[in-house]
Parts: sequence; structure tokens; C-alpha cells
Amino acid sequence: MAVLVTGGAGYIGAHMVWDLLDQGERPVVLDDLSTGFEAAVPTGADLFVGDIGDRAVLDKVFRTRTIDAVIHFAASAVLPDSVADPLFYYNNNTAKTRTLFECAHRAGVKTIIFSSTAAVYGTPGPNPIREEEATDPPSPYGRSKFMVEWMLQDMARAHGVKYAALRYFNVAGADPKGRTGQSTKRATNLIKVVAQAALGVRPKLEIYGDNYDTNDGTGVRDYVHVSDLVSAHASALDWLRKGGASQTLNVGYGRGYSVLKVLRTAERIAGREIPIEVHPRRPGDLGQVIADNARIRATLNWSPQYDDLDVMVRTAIEWERTLLPAEPRRRIAR
Repeated sequence: MAVLVTGGAGYIGAHMVWDLLDQGERPVVLDDLSTGFEAAVPTGADLFVGDIGDRAVLDKVFRTRTIDAVIHFAASAVLPDSVADPLFYYNNNTAKTRTLFECAHRAGVKTIIFSSTAAVYGTPGPNPIREEEATDPPSPYGRSKFMVEWMLQDMARAHGVKYAALRYFNVAGADPKGRTGQSTKRATNLIKVVAQAALGVRPKLEIYGDNYDTNDGTGVRDYVHVSDLVSAHASALDWLRKGGASQTLNVGYGRGYSVLKVLRTAERIAGREIPIEVHPRRPGDLGQVIADNARIRATLNWSPQYDDLDVMVRTAIEWERTLLPAEPRRRIAR
């Protein structure tokens, strides 16, 4: 049996594919390469280049590969873009996912792990944020993801599908073995941006808001190393395969770091000062967003291995140094 990883040529998806190979699984990647890279897909994984909304491509994947589980990462994830072009996000993240789920259902797939987001919570109450927090996403991005959670709930009731919806907080870092990392050209993740600034790829770091009610006035976020995020997916897959009930779970460390703390850590690791430019707060930005991770720890026995800001920043900088334009020969699955 094989595991289909949509978006498996992207940042998180590629880490997932490496982990599946490490565990002796047979990953199959479906990616349109709009933000992912063929070079990110390791040898040993089948790569199908195509859109998750293309029935012909999906039918080919499910017809030619025996797939028992889908890990669904493929999506657009730039929040301001979703505000500017909401219909694109509802099509790309929601409507196309509905097509993916329909084709998976027709192929008899009963296990789905979905890449959701903390953006489904909207403006949360007290931190840390529990899964029971009211869901009222303020952005089309958050709504497009929350609609998929609804679909999964309805599929579970109607078709016996087992699922895990993992609500990420802020993903950071790169594979500690140096095999893959974040290469997306328009990445907005803070630690990725700080790593670029630390190496001079960006001339400065722009900080939006320095007057929040936090220790240093800058926003605080719960950052989770991408390898720990992937291990949460692996644990969820094992849980569901063993008959565990469907779950909706936060993925974070339960503590956060400010923008300035991340900046100073990168300066120390890179050995150079990073210029900053302070701007006013952006509409909708919050002073602090921290995950309550008690449920995922108790349910999946998830135990993070890289809960250390130095590790997240160092692996991000190390990956940034290794980025090369060359790509290997094409090996797309037929």
C-alpha cells in the first residue's frame, strides 16, 4: 500500500515524503509545482505532476497506485493574498479539495490527514488556544481551510472515513540532516525571512508593530519545527491505521517567541547584525498566539524532538545557505 502526499514537492510536504521513506512507506507525490520543486522530491517517491482538482490526473494516480491513505498539504497559504483574491482561495483550497476527496472516496481510501491551520480560530480568547476555542476565521484563507474540516466531518459520518485535521501554528526550520527545507520564492514565514536577512538575501527585516502588550513590544508566536510537525502527521497516520477515532488537533509547542527574540537569535547564530525597519501593526494581527497542545500529546503520544529556537533558526539558516538553482533529471511517474 502507498500514501498519497499532495503538495509533496513543497516545504512541509517534502519533509513528509522523506519521513515516510525513512519509515519504509511508499510515498506517491501529487504536486503541480506552482510553488514546489521537482528537486525536492527524493528518489524512491513517485512524482505525478498535476493539479489536485484535475479528475483525469487523480484517476490516473488512484488507478495506477494502490493508495490506502492521503496526506493533504496542497494549498495556497498567503493570508493577504486570500483577502485580495478570495475566490481563488475558495477554488484552490476548498473546491479542488472536494474533487480530491471525491476521487479518493471512489478509490476506496478511508484515511485522510489534512493540513489545517490555527487561522480557523480567528481572534482567540486567552492563550494558550484550545481546540474547543470558537472558530470564526476572519480571512478567506482560514475559511477555505475550515470548510475542508466540515467536509471531513461529513465524510466521516456518511462514508466511514477516518481523518485527522492538524491545526498548525507557525512552522519553522528545515530538515536537520540537510536534505530539504523551505525554498518557496514568496515565503512569508518569519524564521525563513529572518534567515534570509541574516545571510544578506534580504537587506533588512520589516517588523509590523512594536507596541504590543508583550515583553519587548513585538508579536509572540508559537513556532514548531517542521520535523516535529511531520512527526505529528506520522503519529496521526499510525493512530488512524490502528483504528483510532478521527481527531482535530493543534500542533504547536505551547510557548512562543517574539519577533525580536527570533531576530536576536539569528544574529547570534549568523554572527552579523540584521537591519530592521519598524512599521505600524497590520489590521487583524494579534499580540500573542500560543497553542494548547495537551490533546495531541495525550491522544497521539506526540513528543517533540526539536523544541528549541536555536535549532529552528540554525536549520533554517543552514538550509538557506545550501539553496542551489540546479535540478536533477526529470523522473516524473508515468
